[in-house]
Amino acid sequence: MFPLPKGEVHKKKEIVQDVTLHDLDAANARPQGGQDILSLMGQMMKPRKTEITDKLRQEINKVVNRYIDEGVAELVPGVLFIDEVHMLDMECFSYLNRALESSLSPIVIFATNRGFCNVRGTDMNCPHGIPIDLLDRLVIIRTQTYDVADMIQILAIRSSVENLVIDDESLAYLGDICQRASLRHAVQLLSPSSIVAKIKEHDKICKEDIEEVSALYLDAKSSARLLQEHQEKYIA
Repeated sequence: MFPLPKGEVHKKKEIVQDVTLHDLDAANARPQGGQDILSLMGQMMKPRKTEITDKLRQEINKVVNRYIDEGVAELVPGVLFIDEVHMLDMECFSYLNRALESSLSPIVIFATNRGFCNVRGTDMNCPHGIPIDLLDRLVIIRTQTYDVADMIQILAIRSSVENLVIDDESLAYLGDICQRASLRHAVQLLSPSSIVAKIKEHDKICKEDIEEVSALYLDAKSSARLLQEHQEKYIA
């Protein structure tokens, strides 16, 4: 026999809410209550378009830093992926350079296929079109070119994602197209090849289907070569 406890039973409930800095910015752009975390959560449930100023962002950053210091909140950095980063101009790079110094900055990943080129809007010739002062702060990931086996595997995965049935012979032929043209061009041939296969009532994409489609569409290299060979026939 055990004695029953007497008195009130106190319960402790812990609530974990995932919010982004933009959520907090948007909520405080139209304040409708207190500045505690619960008020901020409630304000986010009633969206209304309002300007988010740089001053407001700085105030939110101070509040978030205080919550982190007090142990009320935990910062989980996100990932910002910027493709074709060489298209950014100097003002964008200056902003990113300053933003990366913030303790609240996310992990930033740049992607580009350029070598040496001018930074957009300037005469500065820099590696990958990125200013040197920002490039010095980056860690460059070493990449390797795909071989035929890798490209065939990528094509097989893409076919599976698009629910296309294709045989090994057709994949090998697409691999040859990748070598003489590009992987992107070979991927773009999958969809029209599947349409041709359906018209011919094939149960899967065959090599002859890809050959027929490949004869209709030129890749960028072949098109440039034809333009060079027959440039006198085109209007300058």
